[in-house]
Amino acid sequence: MHNIELYRDDAHLCVLLNESEELDEGGIHSNQYLILHQEFGVLLDPGGFGVMADVLEAMLAYCEPEQIRYIILSHQDPDIVGGLASWLELTRATVLISRLWTRFIPHYGLPSTDRIVAIPDTGAQIDLGTSAVLELIPAHFLHSEGNFQVYDPRAKILFSGDVGASELSGAETQTFIEDLAPHLPRIEGFHRRYMASNRAIKAWRETLGERPVELLAPQHGPVYRGAAVGQFLGWLEGLECGVDLLQPGGVFRR
Repeated sequence: MHNIELYRDDAHLCVLLNESEELDEGGIHSNQYLILHQEFGVLLDPGGFGVMADVLEAMLAYCEPEQIRYIILSHQDPDIVGGLASWLELTRATVLISRLWTRFIPHYGLPSTDRIVAIPDTGAQIDLGTSAVLELIPAHFLHSEGNFQVYDPRAKILFSGDVGASELSGAETQTFIEDLAPHLPRIEGFHRRYMASNRAIKAWRETLGERPVELLAPQHGPVYRGAAVGQFLGWLEGLECGVDLLQPGGVFRR
């Protein structure tokens, strides 16, 4: 169990917290990320209840709970939201999630909904101070109806949620991939079934535009860097998936 620093300068830090070679949650291994700008902390998709204590321990190497100003949830799945009640008790953070899910996440046993703020469909921007911002990029139907990614212009990192996600066993776990070809078998089936359609992909890709992306950091599996970033984006743009493949009788065309 260790932390992986993805970016660091004199005022800004991006960290993959509690990187592990085991499936600690007894389910799908997930990545949790911390962005720290001076004293201003942001947690991205902090994870299920089962990993909460480990993520907290990892975070304490960089900041205290009272420094966490925002918790950003890309969507509503339990591997993202399951530990949220504990985070709300430990921090004073505002929680940001798509407007579609603000009425659903109280079912995770939250002590209060007073700090839940809806992200509009078109996205938003968070001011971290001293000219630093985070952009909330709409990625609807990839795979959730209300879905957002976080782009950090200073670090040039796209925290992409389930876009780019893979499922690896403990023996296969790696931190980075730099060539897409050997990684494709680990992502193709997931993206073909869980991403809603190629139309949704193209809408997201046009929204992302020409923002420079040096690292693409998904919620599951390794972080893309170097040539793998452009290779993945190019592959995804041409992918048929979801309803593109759906046929009568619950059959999906291969």
